[in-house]
Amino acid sequence: MATPTATPQLLFFTTPRSGPGRRMESLLAQVAHRERGRLRVSEVDVDASPKLCDLLGVCEVPTLVLLSDGKPVGRLEGRASAPEIERLLAEHLPVGNPDSSLAA
Repeated sequence: MATPTATPQLLFFTTPRSGPGRRMESLLAQVAHRERGRLRVSEVDVDASPKLCDLLGVCEVPTLVLLSDGKPVGRLEGRASAPEIERLLAEHLPVGNPDSSLAA
């Protein structure tokens, strides 16, 4: 029997001085709340984590990188909307939370 996979993680690469990143903070807080149990959302300060940025090829702020089993499986660069984030997450999150729409 296969071992259960780890919870997918959405990395939010930003800086405190990024206007677009700051505007996405509340949207990502909603994502974290609605998808709790199915997704971990982590904010990464690009200035404090240059090696991680290099490893994942993050060149633009803000950037979202979705990890599944520790590997990047999707990304959005620049300011992202709720529908864009939903599409990114849809194929990678485990089924089981019917109330996960960000537009609700």
